[in-house]
Amino acid sequence: MLIVPENLIAELVTPEMALTAVEAVFAAMARGEARNFPVVREALGHEDALYGFKGGFDRSGAHLGLKAGGFWPHNLERRGLINHQSTVFLFDPDTGTPTAMVGGNLLTALRTAAASSVSIKYLARPDARVLGMVGAGHQATFQLRAALQQRRFEKVIGWNYHPEMLPNIAKVAEEAGVPFEAVPLEGMRVADVIITITSAFAPSLMADHVGPGTHLACMGTDTVGKQEVEAELVAGATVFTDEVAQSVSIGEAQHAVSAGLLSAAGITPIGAVINGAHPGRTREDEITVFDGTGVGLQDLAVAAAIVDLAVARGIAIKVDF
Repeated sequence: MLIVPENLIAELVTPEMALTAVEAVFAAMARGEARNFPVVREALGHEDALYGFKGGFDRSGAHLGLKAGGFWPHNLERRGLINHQSTVFLFDPDTGTPTAMVGGNLLTALRTAAASSVSIKYLARPDARVLGMVGAGHQATFQLRAALQQRRFEKVIGWNYHPEMLPNIAKVAEEAGVPFEAVPLEGMRVADVIITITSAFAPSLMADHVGPGTHLACMGTDTVGKQEVEAELVAGATVFTDEVAQSVSIGEAQHAVSAGLLSAAGITPIGAVINGAHPGRTREDEITVFDGTGVGLQDLAVAAAIVDLAVARGIAIKVDF
């Protein structure tokens, strides 16, 4: 079995690699060649932590495995560790034998950013110039870096529940040579693309905060009860997702569905757009939503690419398991 520890991930994976892997997975899912297994996600009753498993099998990529991990909200303040902790395990789909264990913390951040980046690539207007960020935590910096590669954005605007965190994303924008401005939520109406990346359980972004033709990448809701966006806003948009089953159960769409404003049949897998089976955006004034719930196949695809590169560079650790 091969091990690629967390401290090697940064030198192996790039946003471009993550985007390529995630895009291929979404396409395979839409073709029926890859499927995710049901998510297990539970509150531990210890350290206020959430812990779970995401897994799946991609026949086209020969990826089988799972990611184990979750969210420990006190890590940063108490231990100097990031709050999200995870590890990816890969198995040989022909034999079931374990093949690799890969550090999953940076991997998760990059694959999550890659998912929203894929949605911007296929659904945002080509002339999008203003990027809005709702959220300014650790993951928001990865989201912003990836998004800035997809359009010629001329300005980044941001809002956060805790305004003192906005310098996190302001620094990323400025490093990319793009001006940043903090705005109230009403100021998001000028954005052509909005990424929501918070851990909220109540909506902050409302329908009157969003202008015509905007693309929304809703990336923070991945658990029952979480919500970043008003249900009416989701229901009034053209909705795409990584996986419909997760979208209606643990994603942003769960609230519109439970209110009877949207059905599973009204949600399109983003892979259908990648494959050309769905046109994606059809009007300039159309509001599109990508409900990024986070699927295990994303983790497996990026982990497999990391392992291949680690082997090629001779830095993968081999153990007799």
